[in-house]
Amino acid sequence: MSDSSYLQWPFFESAHRELAASIDAWATEHIPGLVADEHDDLDGTCIKLVRALGEAGFTGYAVPASGGGKLEKLSVRSLCLIRETLGRHHALADFAFAMQGLGSGPISLFGTAEQQQRFLQPVAAGQALAAFALSEADAGSDVAAMACSARKDGDNYIISGEKTWISNGGIADFYTVFARTGEAPGAKGISCFIVEADTPGFEVTERIDLIAPHPLATLRFNDCRIPAANLVGEAGRGFGIAMATLDVFRSTVAGAALGMARRAMDETLAHVLNRKLFGGTLSDLQLVQGKLSDMALAIDSSALLVYRSAWTKDCVADRVTREAAMAKLHATESAQLVIDAAVQLHGGKGVTRGNIVESLYRDIRALRIYEGASEVQQTIIARQALAAFANND
Repeated sequence: MSDSSYLQWPFFESAHRELAASIDAWATEHIPGLVADEHDDLDGTCIKLVRALGEAGFTGYAVPASGGGKLEKLSVRSLCLIRETLGRHHALADFAFAMQGLGSGPISLFGTAEQQQRFLQPVAAGQALAAFALSEADAGSDVAAMACSARKDGDNYIISGEKTWISNGGIADFYTVFARTGEAPGAKGISCFIVEADTPGFEVTERIDLIAPHPLATLRFNDCRIPAANLVGEAGRGFGIAMATLDVFRSTVAGAALGMARRAMDETLAHVLNRKLFGGTLSDLQLVQGKLSDMALAIDSSALLVYRSAWTKDCVADRVTREAAMAKLHATESAQLVIDAAVQLHGGKGVTRGNIVESLYRDIRALRIYEGASEVQQTIIARQALAAFANND
């Protein structure tokens, strides 16, 4: 059974502990049946997961109360706890929940009352799937290099261009799309729009197959006309909207990685305690104990960074760029090392398809890339440290 003693840390309140117990109990009962067809019907599995999470009330944590959510504002601690728990049970369940938050995040943070009522309430109920369309083939880490454009035409905007590596691409009901509107050069001339999947001129041109099950696609906008009312926030402020959204959800990526690392640790402890060799068990070997020590240290240090970031966002600061970058960098890189050690200690079973640690090995890899690759997080952390020192000098 996974360690839950961290829930007694001062980062949490009784409501968080109740939520952690509730989502864990739900996941234990429902996820195995929901993901049984993931390899044969990936899209259908994701949709079923979102519907089930909605019926259970958990997608209500992905949006604020103004859009039908559970809480007055997004609770990063709650989001992290849900993602950690789902990530520990099954990576695709975590993904299904996460995209409800990230895909609708710009509307949660900057949308009008009408936008929130129209788009967020179905998200909160698990009846509509959301997607976040920021990346392009030549504009991933460098968002300012974005080429997808939108021009004002009366009471409409016309969007032209492509987006790629878009999670939920092909199954989302709407997309929050970032496009260049040209108010200023570089990052300052980008705006955010809501594009519904049935809008003429919008098409999914390619489904991208990954090493772990994950609905991903390339999108094309062929003079896609949307009403000006679908502009999120102010024109030209899209870069800030994207960064503010990531400022909330980067910590939750770290939470998901933490959950995967915890599952790898649980599987490994059970294995080494039962694997017989040399007249004892695998757990008796000092080299194995050294690996277990490194795994436990990585998990606890990640948890401290994850929930420091989440608590700071919820209780202290409006922006947590530094804290979220540290949490994501450390938790995702550490989870990769923990899971690699788990595979090694499982021996041949660790590389056998269908074994849990084998699937975790494939599942964890993308988390070091999406929502800002590890190298981007390193750059953010260094710049934040330099700026803080310069300001205090």
